[in-house]
Amino acid sequence: MPNPSTVGIFIFNEVEVLDFAGPFEVFSIAEKGNEKLFKVIIISENGEMTAARNGLKILPDASFDQTPDLDILIIPGGYGAEEIEIKNKKVIDWIKTQNQKVQILASVCTGAFLLAESGLLDHKKATTHWMDIPRLEKEYPNVSIVKDTKFVDEDKIITSGGISSGINMSFHIIKKLHGLEIAEATAKRMEYDIAITA
Repeated sequence: MPNPSTVGIFIFNEVEVLDFAGPFEVFSIAEKGNEKLFKVIIISENGEMTAARNGLKILPDASFDQTPDLDILIIPGGYGAEEIEIKNKKVIDWIKTQNQKVQILASVCTGAFLLAESGLLDHKKATTHWMDIPRLEKEYPNVSIVKDTKFVDEDKIITSGGISSGINMSFHIIKKLHGLEIAEATAKRMEYDIAITA
């Protein structure tokens, strides 16, 4: 059995909880023959305790400086993404650097704004939370916005809609890497209706 892929999930103050916890759950429980397919780590800028939306406290596994080699990087959204980290040059530069290394770079909800600010969505199709699509269209005119979809797959870069859509996108990534059977088995374990991801 090959080594599990390493999935990094970026978190920050005021991150939307399900944006990161949904993908965390999906990738954490995905297995083939009782072997874990993914190792999931939580990363923040400084590695210190982080307060998500509505006060949930998370202790990350690593800081930017401690980031191991990642195969997949998930950028969640929330108020912290669209209003705070979007102005953080260190975050934007880190995302650009990771994009050069990872196999898949994916965003959930308004995490798409951080990819757009990094220039990584220019001349690509992308989506975000339906409430934030007008802003994304206005502020990043080089991005081709797709509405009314759970996720948009542009090969290396995948964006998903709001909040729970990150779960659908995570199943899609598993299907992309390991096939539909593994994705369906993971969804069944979570009692999640994978049909809407097809």
